[in-house]
Parts: sequence; structure tokens; C-alpha cells
Amino acid sequence: MQPTASFDWDESKDIGNQDKHGVSFSEAQHAFSDPRRIILRDVLHSADEDRFVCVGRVGRGTLTVRFTYRDGIIRIHGAGYWRKGKRLYDEKNSLHR
Repeated sequence: MQPTASFDWDESKDIGNQDKHGVSFSEAQHAFSDPRRIILRDVLHSADEDRFVCVGRVGRGTLTVRFTYRDGIIRIHGAGYWRKGKRLYDEKNSLHR
């Protein structure tokens, strides 16, 4: 399923994220297509503006995506297959099975 929202990101951050976490922002945008995704406020990274976290399933597993939402565009800042996001996703979605 292709995402229908508009996405944006900094190309150099995308390359850095791929090097550090093995995930491209192009792949990360697919977490938003998961109907069981979780969206949370990212209080750790919200100093200058509201930031959020999307946790959703994609082909390789449960992906956590840090983002902002500006003028109808989702701007991705970071993404990875992090255990904390997977645990949260599994806990929340086990209640709805």
C-alpha cells in the first residue's frame, strides 16, 4: 500500500539515518499506512516545535518514525527499528485483537 499523505525530509539526514539505523526515509513513510499505527507526541525532541512519533508495521518489522507536521506535510526527522517502539506497538495492539 502506498502512503497518501505528503512527505518531506532533508536528504543529508536521510543518508545519515540509513548509515546509522539502516532505514531510508522513503521506507519510513510506509509506517503511516499501517491502520494500527500509533501516533504519540515526542516530548524528548519538542523544544522548538511540536514533534511526534509514528510506530507502525512495514515489510521488515515495526518501525518508529520521528516527525513534524507542517502545513499538511509530514517531515520525517529520523526512523529506526527500535525495541521500545515495537514493545509499545505490540502492547497496544494486543488489546485490540
